[in-house]
Amino acid sequence: MNIAVLRTETRLFGREPGSLFWILLFPTLLLVILGSIPAFHEHERDLGGLRTIDVYVPVSVLLGLIVSGLQAMPQTLTGYRERGILRRMSTTPVRPSALLTAQMTVYGAAALASALLALVVGRLAFDVRLPEQPFGYLLALLLTVLAALSLGALVSALSRTTKIAGAIGSAVFFPAMFCAGVWMPVQAMPDVLAEAVGYTPFGAASQALNQAAAGDWPGWAHLGVVAAWIVLLTAGAARWFRWE
Repeated sequence: MNIAVLRTETRLFGREPGSLFWILLFPTLLLVILGSIPAFHEHERDLGGLRTIDVYVPVSVLLGLIVSGLQAMPQTLTGYRERGILRRMSTTPVRPSALLTAQMTVYGAAALASALLALVVGRLAFDVRLPEQPFGYLLALLLTVLAALSLGALVSALSRTTKIAGAIGSAVFFPAMFCAGVWMPVQAMPDVLAEAVGYTPFGAASQALNQAAAGDWPGWAHLGVVAAWIVLLTAGAARWFRWE
């Protein structure tokens, strides 16, 4: 990866207040709002004795990843293609692949920073325990970041313009949030629905993160589902992606 390209993309990302807010701050802001509801601090039998705010920390972590992969990165990449930047780069020593790698690095790092912020605020503000199986949690988190970025790359591959990228991204964004448990934590879903959601990348990721947060190693079945989605989405993006 070209370091100069990475530095440039990092500076450009820092000048995008919208991306900075929605990726880095919005998930934690939502967590703070939910944490201000007194009922969310009561232990629930349906959640295995956990408080609602406890299960919404992993949800906030996933939300930052989803926003980064589905809403932010596809708009940027499609905009570069639409304005001919990728075509012009192909005539220089800097290959377009360096730009794609830099984009995934920048948005992946932003997603991980968002996850760290949600974990820290959850701990300090609402006494939510940090993941008791940190290595398993980190593994599940990294796989989920790759899945979100792969999905974003596929959206970019299928979109000829930024308007189309926005439309496709939004169409996938809301089901992804549902599977991640934004509207209803996966633990509170009926068994049939929770099992079905477990076959989606963010539904499986949610269950893996919850297991690691509770001190268990994430289920290999959940990790396998996320890994399989990474392979499928990456293959689709590589198949349909065009530089111009």
